[in-house]
Amino acid sequence: MTEKTRRTPRQPRSEATVEAILEATFQLLEQGGVEALTTNHIAERAGVSVGTLYQYFEGKQAILAALAQRQAAAARDRIARIVIDGPRISAVRLIVRTLATAFEGAPATRRALLDAFADQAGDAAVMRHHRLFFDAIAGKARFDFDMTPEAGFVLTHAVIGLLRAATVENELALDPHRLEDELVRLMEAYILALVEVKGASA
Repeated sequence: MTEKTRRTPRQPRSEATVEAILEATFQLLEQGGVEALTTNHIAERAGVSVGTLYQYFEGKQAILAALAQRQAAAARDRIARIVIDGPRISAVRLIVRTLATAFEGAPATRRALLDAFADQAGDAAVMRHHRLFFDAIAGKARFDFDMTPEAGFVLTHAVIGLLRAATVENELALDPHRLEDELVRLMEAYILALVEVKGASA
């Protein structure tokens, strides 16, 4: 079945089927890792036929990518709410932590989802979430600095880029709590610098 003819879940029953497939995939990832994951196992756990599974997804990688996209979108929406509620400097740690835990599960599961996210769309996926985030907060969030396109790019990409590098370079065995501290330090310093620039130009 080609991508053009693959079904898009619009009805509640179809949405429930896709949800069951994604949830089954997550459970199997947690139990056996990506190496043991097959479409047959996913379909069996989800309670659907393999044929039904292929009506919605090309294969295992497409399912992993969809699961990763869902978790990334949920994290993006949580951060948008944090920013809209009040973009305080004290909220930086919560935002960094939300990004660091965007992909749920054990370390191996998070790595598999991050790999699927990057492999399926790469930087285009990050840019898409970047645009959707700023669309979500447009006219709803107020900042103490000028949110230029360049500043917005740095604010959304710096932490994501470093977190992706930390996952890829896992042989460094970075302590997640210390890494969080350093990312918070980085972002707080940048935001304070933006505030100072605006104050100096006022």
